[in-house]
Amino acid sequence: MDFNLKKLTSDAGVFFTRAVQFTEERLGSAEKTELDAHLENLIARADCTKNWTEKIFRQTEVLLQPNPSARIEEFFYEKLDKKIPSRTTNGELLGQYMLDAAKDFGPGTPYGSTLITVGEYQSRLGGAEREFLQTSAINFLTPLRNFLEGDWRTISKERRLLENRRLDLDICKARVKKAKQAEAKAAAEQELRVAQTEFDRQAEVTRLLLEGISSTHVNHLRCLHEFVEAQATYYAQCHQYMQDLQKELSSANSDTYPNSFASNANPSTSATCPSPVSSATLPGVSPPCLASTSTPGIARDPSGPLKILDVQQPSTGHRKAKVLYDYDAHDTSELSLLADELITVYTVPGMDPDWLVGERGNQKGKVPVTYLELLS
Repeated sequence: MDFNLKKLTSDAGVFFTRAVQFTEERLGSAEKTELDAHLENLIARADCTKNWTEKIFRQTEVLLQPNPSARIEEFFYEKLDKKIPSRTTNGELLGQYMLDAAKDFGPGTPYGSTLITVGEYQSRLGGAEREFLQTSAINFLTPLRNFLEGDWRTISKERRLLENRRLDLDICKARVKKAKQAEAKAAAEQELRVAQTEFDRQAEVTRLLLEGISSTHVNHLRCLHEFVEAQATYYAQCHQYMQDLQKELSSANSDTYPNSFASNANPSTSATCPSPVSSATLPGVSPPCLASTSTPGIARDPSGPLKILDVQQPSTGHRKAKVLYDYDAHDTSELSLLADELITVYTVPGMDPDWLVGERGNQKGKVPVTYLELLS
């Protein structure tokens, strides 16, 4: 008990002396032993490695597991050295919901059978995600964590020891300067030699550990390659699954709805029926249902209006119309009108029901229905 009390008192005295020395150095009232440039560079490099490894590690965790509560749960399991429970991925859960829904809707119905197909592929996507998460955790996250919780802790411990040895060395240097009597100065110089030896030894240990950061970089580089490889494999699997799914859906839809899904199989020959504009504006005349390749004069720009180029329309659907009011065309796709003139009008597939195509001699363009009186 007495020994422990004496040791505690001694440690407290050493701590206080070091704190005084550190404070005086900060205030500039005491000299500080500087580390050699090579060791300072190694320390700066190690700090940079630790800081960026920690940031990359944390953000990779967020990438692989966006749910913060799930990350906290996994953290506690790791600290308790327990196996992390298997967690269903979102893709697998979605796939299961689709399969369950198909049972209620009927697997023999078009919707039910499609739900089964899509659900199975969603489950495959979820399985690929699970494999990617496991591979990334083992090959990338674990080495980074081992460095932060293992190697870096050892380095930090030795650096703290080095700092304490440096403070002890500077304390001894100050005592030598302050010693007046020969005996006191001799004792102080002896303490200084011991402190210098301990400082040099600790500096060498710390230097060797810091030089090992180069090996850490090599290891992390290999892990980074494995992480990218896992990502590439995962995304390639997802891409292949989606291509296969699209092919299955396209094949199934073309068999079930051959007319509705013809445009997916061959857009250049798809049939398009216009909206029933002429049933309201042209009584008794039904608009033709034309293939998209049969109307080369119709060009639609996604960012602009319908452009009328050289429309070759069949005779059915053409009507004479009297212009009720003057109309000025707003762009080259429209046709300007004069009141009381007669023009030929007709509709085209997919055209706005408020517009018709008007012809006057060699001129052709869109005209608004409200400016016309259709003649029988």
